[in-house]
Amino acid sequence: MTQILLIEDDPEITELLSRFLSQYNLEINGVETPSSALNSLKIDHYDLIILDLSLPEMDGMELCKLIRKEYDTPIIISSARSDLGDKVMGLELGADDYLPKPYEPRELVARIQTVLRRYKKIESTDQGSFIINEEKMQITHDETVLDLTLAEYEILRLFILKKGMVISRDYIANNVEAIGWESSDRSIDVIISRIRHKLAHDDTQAYIKTVRGAGYKFIGA
Repeated sequence: MTQILLIEDDPEITELLSRFLSQYNLEINGVETPSSALNSLKIDHYDLIILDLSLPEMDGMELCKLIRKEYDTPIIISSARSDLGDKVMGLELGADDYLPKPYEPRELVARIQTVLRRYKKIESTDQGSFIINEEKMQITHDETVLDLTLAEYEILRLFILKKGMVISRDYIANNVEAIGWESSDRSIDVIISRIRHKLAHDDTQAYIKTVRGAGYKFIGA
C-alpha cells in the first residue's frame, strides 16, 4: 500500500481524504503541525507528501523548503491559496504539483498517480519472460517488444507487478489511469482480450486466467 504523509491542520479534511484514498490503495498518515511532520519523516518512510500551506508554527512554503533539503519524497501542495505567485513559489521550492482547494478527491488521486509514476526508481522490472521498461513504457515478452496501446500497457504492467494475485475489474479501473475510473466492466474485458491475443494466439488464457466472479489472475510464464 502506498504511504502518504498528509500535513493538514483541518482534521475533517484529513478524515475525508483518509476514507476516500483508502479505496485506491493509498494510506494516509495525517499530522497537523510542521514539527510533527518533520518528526514523522525521520521515523517513517513515505511514498508521497500532501502539504497544506496555512499551518501553525510556520508557513507551508518554509516547510516545503525544509523537507526538500533533506528528502526527495514527492510533494503535492494542496492549498486554498490559489494565487499564481504561491503556485510558482511552491514549484520553485521543490514541490511536484500544486492543487488549489477546493477540488474533487478523484482529481487528487489522479495527481498522486501521475507524480508517483514520475518518481519510479527502477527503469525495468524483470518477471521471467516479461520485462517492463518504465521509462519507455514498453513490455518485452520473450525478447520481443509487444505492440501495446497505452491502456493495454498499463493493464498488463499491473498484472505483471501483481503476479499470482486476483485483480478485480474495480481495482483495474481505479489503478489504471489510461482507462479511467468510470470505465465499464465490458470495456476492461475487451482490453484484456486484446492483451491475451497479443501474448498467446493458441491459448488465450495461457498468461491471464479468468477467476469467475472475482476478476483476473496473471500467472506469468
